[in-house]
Amino acid sequence: MYFLWGPFLSRVRTAKQTLYFNWMAQLLPRQTSMFGGRGLFQWLEFTKLVGITIQGDGTIDGSGSMWWQETPFEDPVDNESEFIIPLNKTVQQHPPMPIRSELNGKMPSIKPTALRFYGSFNVTVTGITIQNSPQCHLKFDNCIGVVVHDMKTSSPGDSPNTDGIHLQNSKDVLIHSTDLACGDDCISIQTGCSNVYIHNVNCGPGHGISIGGLGKENTKACVSNITVRDVVLHGTMTGVRIKTWQGGSGSVQGVLFSNIQVSEVQLPIVIDQFYCDKSVCKNQTSAVALSGITYEKIRGTYTVKPVHFACSDALPCMDVSLTTIELQPLKEQYHLYDPFCWKTFGELNTPTMPPISCLQIGKPSSNRPQSDHDTC
Repeated sequence: MYFLWGPFLSRVRTAKQTLYFNWMAQLLPRQTSMFGGRGLFQWLEFTKLVGITIQGDGTIDGSGSMWWQETPFEDPVDNESEFIIPLNKTVQQHPPMPIRSELNGKMPSIKPTALRFYGSFNVTVTGITIQNSPQCHLKFDNCIGVVVHDMKTSSPGDSPNTDGIHLQNSKDVLIHSTDLACGDDCISIQTGCSNVYIHNVNCGPGHGISIGGLGKENTKACVSNITVRDVVLHGTMTGVRIKTWQGGSGSVQGVLFSNIQVSEVQLPIVIDQFYCDKSVCKNQTSAVALSGITYEKIRGTYTVKPVHFACSDALPCMDVSLTTIELQPLKEQYHLYDPFCWKTFGELNTPTMPPISCLQIGKPSSNRPQSDHDTC
């Protein structure tokens, strides 16, 4: 069991160990030869541990601006940005990143995650601040029993691909009382995640709280029992979002978004089953099946479009439930759109503001049974 601290390697031998961070660590290599090859995947890594706690009031600084400045336009682009059309054509879509790099020459192509846990049980992260990560700030892969609370991530809103908290193949996760500012999803929930409970989180800047993108390169994705409630999003690109690629399989089911307060959010509610982070993606008929998606008490202001439901032609979204949706437009700098729905079926339990008349009530007439291809 190893963890990586810049160029230094140490061993953690005992289970149920608490590591205290009460100081600031700036992860700043002085020469590119320290990376070796294409680079490091993470600055700090904890692998196959039981009962590990990271706590304290210290700061981990990932010195990410060296990567952001080096290749700001080579990274995948969030395709929801295509709806964001400035009224003032002089607004910069990709403002330049600040130059803070002390390194000469090109940075390694791999961007490190600041702090990663892999294959661990009963993991707790609390108190610390992670800032300016080259890529993800905090990542959990193949973990069971994760608790994150009273911590912060902090990176500029235009820092590329800097997810706040990234979950993959992880179960029984609790995230609460946390402030997340980054340049991508504040929380990203990927395939293999179930029993995830998120509450009392502040998000912004960033791209909101997202499930996906799922099903990339015709893969199977399974996500279930996700609850996001009592969350505040300010100045984010999207609010609460589910995004899947064409050609995938598997399912997303049992998702609740409740009591979400949005302020100056561009697209507060999004389902996008045509997600694509490059200029062209192949049209495909298979899709990740989405069902049992509940939105309740989503209130606040938007600047582009209140609701965007773009579901698969072959496998429409089912059992999408809307209750107490109250979203007011702020016409300041972007073109405004009406709510949009495509192949989206469910129910309106209360009147919505604005009216979401495009939602199709009930179930699709040609609803086909879920096949083994879809089953998780």
